[in-house]
Amino acid sequence: MDQEQQPGRRTLLGAAVLGAAGVGATALGTGSAQAAGERKAGGKGGGKGDRHELPVPLVVAHRGTSGYRPEHTLGSYQLALDMGADVIEQDLVPTKDGHLVCRHENDITATTDVADHPEFAARKTTKKVDGTDLTGWFTEDFTLKELKTLRAKERIPKQRQHNTLYDGRWEVPTFEEVLEWAEKEGRRRGRRIWLHIETKHPTYFRKLGLGLEKPLARLLRRYGRHKAHSPNFVQSFEPSSIEQLSKLVDCPGVVLLSTLTSRPWDFVEAGDPRTVADLVKPEGLKWIAKFAQGIGPTLDLVIPRKSDGTLGEATTLVRDAHAQKLVLHPYTMRNENSFLPVDFRKGSNPNDYGDAFGAFKRYFETGIDGIFSDNPDTALLAAADFRDRD
Repeated sequence: MDQEQQPGRRTLLGAAVLGAAGVGATALGTGSAQAAGERKAGGKGGGKGDRHELPVPLVVAHRGTSGYRPEHTLGSYQLALDMGADVIEQDLVPTKDGHLVCRHENDITATTDVADHPEFAARKTTKKVDGTDLTGWFTEDFTLKELKTLRAKERIPKQRQHNTLYDGRWEVPTFEEVLEWAEKEGRRRGRRIWLHIETKHPTYFRKLGLGLEKPLARLLRRYGRHKAHSPNFVQSFEPSSIEQLSKLVDCPGVVLLSTLTSRPWDFVEAGDPRTVADLVKPEGLKWIAKFAQGIGPTLDLVIPRKSDGTLGEATTLVRDAHAQKLVLHPYTMRNENSFLPVDFRKGSNPNDYGDAFGAFKRYFETGIDGIFSDNPDTALLAAADFRDRD
């Protein structure tokens, strides 16, 4: 969708969703026309999210500020909050004794100093996770007490050498510690702290007797974050995890979508032949809308890259998802050349920053409701240009 069509989409989305919700102007990742130029639209079906208010396009701090600090640490989350990120992401995996901790993967080889601990050398092993053989150390083989002896480190030090300055500074946080931090910061700042919470490899962990959904729901209920108007989203690459959570909590769910040819792992396990290509069709989105309120597609599903790595033309995904009253929070924008489309790179150093603002502009012009970014400060400046248009 081009820039000239944008106001029409906003009006349509606001009117259609409000009509479906039957409530006042409210939002599920859509904000309101307030002094800052935000806009409101309703949550879906009079249910989850219809008392939420967020700016559009919103900025989700991807694993915190992973462009500046080791990911999924309290330091990374704190910097994201200080920068003004609208929502902060956590990925959840379990420990051996059932505690939920914040790591992008259960394989902690690259994100902690576990390899430097001789007492855990024998824990190194090879496992098949969602069909892929991985060798390393895994959270499900550690108790929380053992995991707390480790320290976090930068996952991609060759690309983000400056982040290595903070190696060893923070522990692996539990999700409950994050909830306590969010409550404390919320009281201090006089506002709610928004979270975007992902269940990682839920089918894999369920088969180990370490299911994620019920422990997550218990924690959300303990902290009063289980309601439709609570300041958080729950997300997963496995639709069945969001279906389960929809029966346990009332906060809005987001189905994450990878490449067109990929299949959610719960589909693989269940023998469901559908791929992401099926799920992004109108009938697939209609099915998702039965139990979720949003999708989190990879950015290539919004604007595919051509064979030379440059951006092509936008797909109809934004329009089709909005037709089902689904919001879109695609992932992931990063500032470095190596992650940007070819036509937005500058110079020859892959680790230098490219024209991130130009890339943000292209993506925001499609009408997406938010975006995940490793660099929330950059994303917020880019988003402000679109918020101010209202």
